[in-house]
Amino acid sequence: MSYLNIKSGSVVVDCTLGAGGHSEQILKKLSPDGRLIGIDADADALEKTKNKLKEFGSSFTPVHDNFVNIDRILKKEGVKQADAIIMDLGISSDQLESEERGFSIKREGRLDMRMNRDSGLTAYDIVNRYSERDLSEMIKEYGEERLHNRVARYIAEARSKRPIETTTELASIVRRAAGFSYRKSKIDPATRTFQAIRIEVNNELGALEEGLKSAIFWLKGGGRIVVISFHSLEDRIVKNLFKGYSQLKILKIVTKKPVRPSPDETASNPRSRSAKLRAAERI
Repeated sequence: MSYLNIKSGSVVVDCTLGAGGHSEQILKKLSPDGRLIGIDADADALEKTKNKLKEFGSSFTPVHDNFVNIDRILKKEGVKQADAIIMDLGISSDQLESEERGFSIKREGRLDMRMNRDSGLTAYDIVNRYSERDLSEMIKEYGEERLHNRVARYIAEARSKRPIETTTELASIVRRAAGFSYRKSKIDPATRTFQAIRIEVNNELGALEEGLKSAIFWLKGGGRIVVISFHSLEDRIVKNLFKGYSQLKILKIVTKKPVRPSPDETASNPRSRSAKLRAAERI
């Protein structure tokens, strides 16, 4: 909130509305004269959050869409410029804990992983239809998994007998591929492969780069943009774009280094441990 620098009457865009935690705090700062546009690709999350934030009335505008379409969204909503924009990337706790969404390595559900369930490509399609080579390259690039060839081979061998249909099936296959090398690892061996598939399903990195570029140009002079990322691929995109636009004198970087969660926060919310926050201001 301090990096966003919200004032009463501000126009703010929450590109990743989720459960509305950030939006609720923002609305308390900008109401009653300001406006928040909350965007989310997940219709289920949007519906829940609409009810949660209904007390703020016309100050809150929910939009079911992907923030990659921010130009179209803000033009349609009649926004001229924004005072602040926030992007809290990655998967939400609600999505992770829902068996039917197919994100979790621990909860059994059909392989899905779509943030927008109206979109076509699913995790099932990728796992069962991508070539072994394409799987390997995807797991290497998006999962940064050093055993990518071995994981892809185990997946290809398993699906040659019958389709891989559930999250627990896939997680078990990846763990077998990892073998003894991951026995002492702090994270589940399936984590990186699931991350890679989820990124591919939702085109997360492409959407981030395109959406962030567009978002920056909606900021008025002195307006702030804050991005919270959860893995190195996301953070690299944010860091490089902020650096590039600062060299062009379009942005001023507010956070010289990424802001990390405090020990108290990671103790109470372990999922925050990998978060990195970067902020910049429009010149």
